[in-house]
Amino acid sequence: MPEFPINNDQNYNSLVKKIGDRYTQGRATAVNAVNHELVLTYWEIGRYIVEFEQEGDVRAAYGKKLLKKISKDLTVLHGKGFSQDNLEHMRRFYKAFPISETLSRKLTWSHYVELLRLKSPTARSFYEQQTIIEKWSVRELKRQRDASLYERLARSKNKEEILKMSREGQRTVRPEDLIREPFVLDFLKLPEDRTYRESELEERLITHL
Repeated sequence: MPEFPINNDQNYNSLVKKIGDRYTQGRATAVNAVNHELVLTYWEIGRYIVEFEQEGDVRAAYGKKLLKKISKDLTVLHGKGFSQDNLEHMRRFYKAFPISETLSRKLTWSHYVELLRLKSPTARSFYEQQTIIEKWSVRELKRQRDASLYERLARSKNKEEILKMSREGQRTVRPEDLIREPFVLDFLKLPEDRTYRESELEERLITHL
């Protein structure tokens, strides 16, 4: 049977490009949806913990014991994702961002974990907004924070020049990079010590959406 003569057809090439572009867009949207759902889930867990502490008047001395017990019980019930450190991140996350509507769909849980390392609310807000505007990866956010971008801007008269310099070394984030983050793998109940085909990750994405 002769091959269909469309290899050099402009309309056909346009069709292939449209399909490819839509597929790429769909994957990115699915990944962002899972990441945002993870962020909202961890925010809610943080709220539950803080409200429990407030209602029971739990003192700081008992706070770590509470998280240790929650971590132990939830790990038995649900597996990975509930380490004491991660629960502490969730608790601090809710206290730092008490209004869920202000959470950005463009930031992952790993972004927020890095933002929580900043003690100053003003600095945290600055890095949050710059990460959204510049589309920083988690690695880039850490680089800019470690380079004290906020402090240098606060002292500098030539803020535009420093912002321009800060954009050097920026890395574009691909959907497959985000979906392979340890927090996301835990959320999807996928072990980290193996390599996943894209089709398998996509199937898990669809299951969780």
